[in-house]
Amino acid sequence: MKRFTTGSISLAAMLSMALLPGAFLNGCSGDGISGVSDPVTPGTGTGLSGLGKGPSPVILGKAGEYVVLAKTAVSTTGTTTITGNIGVSPAAASFITGFSLVDPPGVYSVSALVTGKIYAADYDSPTPVNLTTAVLDMMTAYTDAAGRPADYVELGAGNIGGKTLPPAVYKWGTDLLIPVDVTLSGGPYDVWIFQIAGNLTQASGVRVILKGGALAKNIFWQVAGAADHATTSHFEGVELSQTSITLKTGATVNGRLLAQSAVVHDANVVVEPAP
Repeated sequence: MKRFTTGSISLAAMLSMALLPGAFLNGCSGDGISGVSDPVTPGTGTGLSGLGKGPSPVILGKAGEYVVLAKTAVSTTGTTTITGNIGVSPAAASFITGFSLVDPPGVYSVSALVTGKIYAADYDSPTPVNLTTAVLDMMTAYTDAAGRPADYVELGAGNIGGKTLPPAVYKWGTDLLIPVDVTLSGGPYDVWIFQIAGNLTQASGVRVILKGGALAKNIFWQVAGAADHATTSHFEGVELSQTSITLKTGATVNGRLLAQSAVVHDANVVVEPAP
């Protein structure tokens, strides 16, 4: 049997062998397909309409007709400005608070704070049926987003502050924290999906920044817990929360807030994403 000695194997080879277990664990435990903490390689897929990178978009169905959609309540304090439609179901209009609703014939309401229409489950037909469909589509979209195969797992140990992220599916079995600005870099046909098993917390004044032509409509945040956006933060994308979404004072959103319980506003600006 041949005996290996330091003379028969290079130092570089020895170092490579020593590093293999660590590299393997990094690749499997959470820093992504390339085994690095800051991924640069887009995930599997061809994005929107086969013209981009990353996964295919999550289909929102009728839920995509609302900038804010919730099952139990939508509320605001302060002067909130919302561009797009609001819907709540199965809750009634009495669970839409702070908007000073004005009731036309009964299919929808309007508000000085909303550029769009406001719908509730107890309004006239066809609103109840339309809302039921929208809520079911929201839940289907949540399940779809949660079930996509992940390209990067446990990136940053649940902290993505300061990172620049290419289009891909990202998954965490924990809470996700955004303590400083995060950048999503890609083109208008690229898609991002973030799968979060716990809560999503965005710190005060922190921004989600889009670079290279990336579009909010192609960014999906699936949150099993609560989503909390602190004061004066700015968020981009479609948020699908299994529980609640809370915007603290002065927070702004370019995207959609789709919650399976309540959406809470406090002097915010929420704008539906460009088509």
